Amino acid sequence: MRKLELLSPAGDMERLKMAVLYGADAVYLAGTSFGMRSFAGNFSPEELPRAVKFAHDHGVKAHVTVNTMPRNDEIAQLPAYLEQLDDAGVDALIVADLGAFTLAGKYAPRCERHISTQQSIANYACAQGWFDLGARRVVLARELSLPEIRTIREKVDPALEIETFGHGAMCVSYSGRCLLSNYMTGRDSNRGACAQPCRYQYALMEEKRPGEYFPVFEDEKGTYILNSRDMCTIDHLKDLMDAGIDCIKIEGRAKSAYYAAIVTGAYRHCIDDVAAGREPDPVWRDEVEHVSHRIYSTGFYFGQPGQYTENSRYIRQWQICARVESCDENGVALCSLNNKFRAGDNLEAVGPDLRPFPFTARDMKTEDGFPLDEPRTPQMKFTLRLPKQVPPLTMLRRGVDLSAK
Repeated sequence: MRKLELLSPAGDMERLKMAVLYGADAVYLAGTSFGMRSFAGNFSPEELPRAVKFAHDHGVKAHVTVNTMPRNDEIAQLPAYLEQLDDAGVDALIVADLGAFTLAGKYAPRCERHISTQQSIANYACAQGWFDLGARRVVLARELSLPEIRTIREKVDPALEIETFGHGAMCVSYSGRCLLSNYMTGRDSNRGACAQPCRYQYALMEEKRPGEYFPVFEDEKGTYILNSRDMCTIDHLKDLMDAGIDCIKIEGRAKSAYYAAIVTGAYRHCIDDVAAGREPDPVWRDEVEHVSHRIYSTGFYFGQPGQYTENSRYIRQWQICARVESCDENGVALCSLNNKFRAGDNLEAVGPDLRPFPFTARDMKTEDGFPLDEPRTPQMKFTLRLPKQVPPLTMLRRGVDLSAK
């Protein structure tokens, strides 16, 4: 049984720090070009080396996505970009295009080459073929079952690493190859700009009766005929390890720093428990319910996940109130405000390797030492007393139902 590498999303420096400090083994990020999430924030040429250094300083690997399908004018710019990534010390490049793969071998020789899920690798011959060309790792198509993955593991070179998605949003199209976004909005999902039209609510209009909309029902539940659920495999980590998977990836470079931290921390603890032969602590499994998410499924690992047609809304029942910047041995924490709350409110604290615990907000003061009943200005600094000392980047949250109605 292989212990899973935990690969977490890093849409910008804030999210990278959260993923690293909350327990990722590796992070994946992008520069300002050639990545499949053009709205994630991403890293400028000046920021990217700093991001890689921060990860390496904490014993974490940095993978960079170069997984769009470049056009002629773009491919001419790729060698210089690849040399920059090589010089920055990037550990691996995630590529989808054969030309980009070939250029990466020439212009970024120190970087491993990982084959993106955009290549839809669904059989052992394809996986082995990429290894024979020089790939160190393949990210398998999301549509595979565990028996199919196990067969691939058995039939490919043992040195080939297998990565699969373990948590996050699922695309309704095969391996993300969707044309709907480009057709409807001009934003090409295959070039990093998906508008997610699969989550719209659709109706039928007859040609000779314009303006009359008729609901489209798959069944009596509703009209979200393209909607997909979110993936969650935290209850099946031993199954993934037994299948020979080397790495699971958390989707979400466009999601919040809170999401990157909480999901990374939850999987970190559960992976460690399973690898040590322990039953996962339920408190960490419950953490994936504390982030904004759609109804969970296990993807295709155990067969067809089924369609969820009631709505495409997110479940959001927790809100981050503040982030701890420092905390002394008496539990007096200097915090930065995210969302308003009041003295007397019941909150929870969760942090890097910190088991979540409840407390009541009390003894709050401004930076100048004046009593404070309700911090209101975003990013304002204030202090409050916690029941114990906590590490920097601990987050304070409260239960509040913010789910769309």
